[in-house]
Amino acid sequence: MPATTIHFVRHGQVFNPDHILYERLPGFHLSERGRGMVRATGRFMAEAPGFRDIAAVYSSPLDRTRETTAILLEEINPSRKACGLEPLEPNYDKRLIEAGNDFRGKRIGRGSGAFWYPSNLKLVLDLSKPSWGESYRQIARRVSDFVYEKVGEYPDAQIVAVSHESPIWTFRHLLETGRPEHNMLRRGTALASVTSITLDCRSGKVLGITYADPAAGV
Repeated sequence: MPATTIHFVRHGQVFNPDHILYERLPGFHLSERGRGMVRATGRFMAEAPGFRDIAAVYSSPLDRTRETTAILLEEINPSRKACGLEPLEPNYDKRLIEAGNDFRGKRIGRGSGAFWYPSNLKLVLDLSKPSWGESYRQIARRVSDFVYEKVGEYPDAQIVAVSHESPIWTFRHLLETGRPEHNMLRRGTALASVTSITLDCRSGKVLGITYADPAAGV
């Protein structure tokens, strides 16, 4: 039974001392701790036998995911070379991008960025739009399009997809429950974590979902 596994990796911690909701804004980069987190995950992927047959690496085009991808490849490619495999190169796909958010650029919990700010109440109470700009269904649809396209392109292979908390968890929740809507406070997608989803190449049926948090101690 041919099966493809998509390893979703969340980016590392971002340097954001002013607590701005950066969403899709440029100029927000990994912190030193964030880089260390990604290195830990990269070493985990380089050393674990289950990750040696990666066929391609895709990433959201934002700064923090690009940087995460570059660090992962710095750790993964030397072990591939030692095994006689070609080095992997990054590919970028907008379908993996962070959820759109109407609070973009505001300071979280302060002034106009506070949920209780009068003009924000209507947005906050719409639970179908957890990011208050892009609905769960929109997020799930674009990630699903990416996943099933890659399952068709890379049968019986492994793919790495570097993305963000909301897209990763929304898609996982859709697969596990049949609906993308969920409580955003109960997501299980730590920084630099790996959510691996294996699908049957012919039917698209989910064969397994596993989760690892290699950077938990960083």
